[in-house]
Amino acid sequence: MKLNVIGGGPAGLYYAILHKKSFPDAEVTVYERNRADDTFGFGIVLSDETLGNLKAADEPTYRDIAASFAYWDDIYVHYKGTTIKSSGHGFSGLKRLTLLEILQRRAAGLGIAVHYQTDITAVDPYLNADLVVAADGINSVIRENWKEHFRPTIEFRPNKFVWLGARATLPGFTYSFRENEHGIWNLHAYMFTQGECTVIVETTGEAFERSGLGVQDERATVAYARKLFAEEFEGADFQTNRSHWRNFPAVRCERWSHENVVLLGDAAHSAHWSIGSGTKLALEDAIALHHAVARHRKNTKAALRAYEEERHAEADRIQHSANTSLVFFENVRRFWHMEPVQFNFALMSRAKAVTYENLRMRDAAVVRELDRWWAGHVAKTEGVKLPKDFAAPPMFAPFHLRGMRLMNRVVVSPMCQYCAVDGTPTDWHFVHYGSRAVGGAGLVFTEMTCVAPDARITPGCTGMWKAEHALAWKRIVAFVHAHTDAKIALQLGHAGRKGSTQLMWEEMDKPLRSGNWPIVAASPLPYYPGESQTPREMTRADMERVRDQYVAATRMGIECGFDMLELHMAHGYLHASFISPVTNRRADAYGGSLENRLRFPLEVFDACRAVWPADRPMSVRISATDWIPGGTTGDDAVAIARAFKARGCDLVDVSTGQTDPASKPVYGRMYQLVFAEQIRNEAGIATMAVGAITTADQVNTIVAAGRADLAALARPHLTDPYFALHAAAEYGYDGASWPKQYLSGKQQLYILAERAKEEARRKEALFRAAHPVSSHAA
Repeated sequence: MKLNVIGGGPAGLYYAILHKKSFPDAEVTVYERNRADDTFGFGIVLSDETLGNLKAADEPTYRDIAASFAYWDDIYVHYKGTTIKSSGHGFSGLKRLTLLEILQRRAAGLGIAVHYQTDITAVDPYLNADLVVAADGINSVIRENWKEHFRPTIEFRPNKFVWLGARATLPGFTYSFRENEHGIWNLHAYMFTQGECTVIVETTGEAFERSGLGVQDERATVAYARKLFAEEFEGADFQTNRSHWRNFPAVRCERWSHENVVLLGDAAHSAHWSIGSGTKLALEDAIALHHAVARHRKNTKAALRAYEEERHAEADRIQHSANTSLVFFENVRRFWHMEPVQFNFALMSRAKAVTYENLRMRDAAVVRELDRWWAGHVAKTEGVKLPKDFAAPPMFAPFHLRGMRLMNRVVVSPMCQYCAVDGTPTDWHFVHYGSRAVGGAGLVFTEMTCVAPDARITPGCTGMWKAEHALAWKRIVAFVHAHTDAKIALQLGHAGRKGSTQLMWEEMDKPLRSGNWPIVAASPLPYYPGESQTPREMTRADMERVRDQYVAATRMGIECGFDMLELHMAHGYLHASFISPVTNRRADAYGGSLENRLRFPLEVFDACRAVWPADRPMSVRISATDWIPGGTTGDDAVAIARAFKARGCDLVDVSTGQTDPASKPVYGRMYQLVFAEQIRNEAGIATMAVGAITTADQVNTIVAAGRADLAALARPHLTDPYFALHAAAEYGYDGASWPKQYLSGKQQLYILAERAKEEARRKEALFRAAHPVSSHAA
């Protein structure tokens, strides 16, 4: 097999090494545009996990790397005059040039030919090989020459950053956040060898402009950084190496291979340095590609297909995590009101990999301090006196909205059951809502309850337009109030253009096979063109009719005794069709600007707020983004939240998408949380996070980090109505609300939970005894 590698950086050299090691007879040639000792930047970061992968892939390379790196376990965060240390993070720093030299020596020892100072302008001269690996970096010539095949997208992020070096000794990975007259500046710094550090300074584009710094003025940059972070570096010398200010390019490619050419590392994708190192990602790419080629050694195309199938998902996950991480640094101002303990936890948990429980495993003392701070914060903001030794996990903190007081932050999310009879809840609903209230959640939401027969999504949706509905709901509310400490909220909605459709377990969002009713929306746009019913564009008379239906339903909700009222203005339903520019094409006073698009939704909210009791809270559910170019964005969601807040809204229930079939959500754990965080901290209104929240650990993380005030769980409550009670047992928290009929079960649950923890500790001790941690200096 003949192999040509374009790019002699870490990715290209490491793949060449792995390939030659497995195929000693292969002709392996590496072509690099720069000189052998050219390198840009200073140090790189490798996690313990990556080091383990390197050791398994090529022991000699790993040994040389391990002998050269600086290891640290601690992270120090400097914020508003406070320094917080946390341990257990396990990273290694290595000089970039040292890594190149290690790889170059290993390549030479294996007989790999490396041609330096080779000007690479196209892929064609290198196609005379069985496999061509394009590892030519973030500005890949190969990727751009063949972009019709790889279909790349490059998004330049808004923050400015610069890489510097410093001759200094740091105690661990160091974050520092400083504000001056120009704005907030973020420091990321770590040692890569004794007495030498990589220093990354980052700020917003606006702050950079106000600073007057030049993009390529290295002398001025060093002077500015030395003054700004004098406390952290105590007069240390700073170094430059093409230290020009730039914007991070987020690179993605739809495909990574074509014919016998494959992209590797930064040429295929980039991951923001705030979660580690692009070098880490590139080296692990090389390992994955090598495994695929080794398995399909006689079929290059099959190998490349396997590589993409297996590695693309993992790279996407890392990129998603990196993008979640970088949002924190792009929006530090959003968190600037926080006290140091909470700010530190928000920083640590920004990418979702570090959670409340994960941080406890790394450094239990930091979590104990977080719990102590949280208890004081809750006592102050909730106006309650907590016991001196109160140590409940954050999810069990009380919370209030107006006169409604919740015993914890766990919410049963609205979930349509699709089994009402002509809008009337049945015994199924009685058991469904009753059991979840018994299960210990602080707040239980009804499913979207429709304000009129033609407002329903499906024939199975619940309603609130006639006496029978109110009677059935009143029975449910009475049970919740009589037998549990939970509160119950009524969610009202109108399906709009998504109405008159089939039940969820049939063909969801598709029109009924028969018996369709007329539907209305902001604009006459069918949900599925050519298949869905075309709604009638609402007239002013329609708006007044619907507004009055909401008011009538609200009055019935008062009669039923609901504790809270929510208006559903998300997911492409009627009000959402007004709010989103994707579905609102009106040319009158209800279309065009966001202010106009909000006019009718606000009118309905005002009418309901006017009759809903002043001591009971109201919320709105919105789609914070349409996930569609040209649709609503997070910034729009902040403006929407502010508009409702000004009208007396107490909480924003933050969902996303489902506006139109063109939506392309970026799914993942807690994938909508970033929007709840933005609205809460920029609009200054309480938020409820929802979407792929599945564990008590996540709930604790969300509320303690100040990303949302409540966490709504849907599917987890379908499979475990007693989610909150089980969480209380796992944490040994005795303050959860148990019905007296179940107290014997409580005792058993707590005993079993403690036994499970003891067994887990026993197994961990046995594992540690069998697998002692080796020295990182070895």
